[in-house]
Amino acid sequence: MKVLTGVAGAVIGLVTLALLTVMGVVISDDAASATESTTGGGLRGVPTEFSKWILKADDACKEPEMTPALLAAQLWQENGFKTTKKGSTSSAGAQGPAQFLPSTFATWGRDDDSNGETSLWDVGDAVMAQGRMMCSLLKDAKASGYPGDVRSLALAGYNAGWNKVVQYRGIPPYKETTNYVQVILSTMARYRGPSLLQVSGAGAGADALRKASGRIGTPYSWGGGGPTRPTKGFCDDTNGYLNGQCVASSTVGFDCSSLVQYAYWPKTQLPRTAAAQYGATSDHPVSRSALKPGDLLFWSHGGSSRIYHVAMYAGDGNVLQAPRTGRNVGVAPLTSAMPERDYYGATRP
Repeated sequence: MKVLTGVAGAVIGLVTLALLTVMGVVISDDAASATESTTGGGLRGVPTEFSKWILKADDACKEPEMTPALLAAQLWQENGFKTTKKGSTSSAGAQGPAQFLPSTFATWGRDDDSNGETSLWDVGDAVMAQGRMMCSLLKDAKASGYPGDVRSLALAGYNAGWNKVVQYRGIPPYKETTNYVQVILSTMARYRGPSLLQVSGAGAGADALRKASGRIGTPYSWGGGGPTRPTKGFCDDTNGYLNGQCVASSTVGFDCSSLVQYAYWPKTQLPRTAAAQYGATSDHPVSRSALKPGDLLFWSHGGSSRIYHVAMYAGDGNVLQAPRTGRNVGVAPLTSAMPERDYYGATRP
């Protein structure tokens, strides 16, 4: 994809993120995390005709590194959200809102807007194709083991071609590509809207809920996740499967209790499983009428030894939870988050 050099001024004064090595170029993890520290969240500063497709493309990708802000910043860098044919054709032959070469679009394009035509000029078709390609590149970046942030590697693959990333075992040392990666990572904050869950107040519970809300959109992964980050999970005899296939072992995410553990860590170091978390906090029970943000809610098939789910109270009768395989971390009404008959009680860590 052709980089618009006109936006290069956006990085004037920024510390250079590219570290040239004999194996290519590495964008440091610290630099990347400084511009994108959470997963999920809202979207702002994007034309209406783009926003719904960006959110849809993000939702379709189960890689936690994918965010609406990443896609939006990439679209701006590619073509400045332009849609006209005159303004959306580069000297290299890239076309449309996401600047696809026709040959590349043939691989990733679909009739996503259902208008009877698959076209790289249609905003919906182009953005969804961008999302599919970026999602695939994020997977390739993770599997590669190359140094650097996986988003940086994926963006380099989008710009220069994944074969060049493989050749250099990292980001190719091309000025256009390194600039492309730097500008996108440094401008993501411009498009990141408020969190999908607004948390007010202070204290351990509110702080934990605020931290967990940054993981909205992260996939559920049975056995996955820990106190510091989402990880791949595993399948046992009954859990971790979707449509008969084990998906947990290839899904980076959280399950219900690891999300709670992550939220409170390290100030309050809760154990790993829902039942153990109840045992560690049951000496501070909370009635349903006295719930505060961050309180833990439990569901059971009968007794404390059969607790199977934990969620965090999010206020206004809602909970924040990692619900089940095939779903993402999100907000749901307390009354329907899990079967009402299974509700066991609440505690305050």
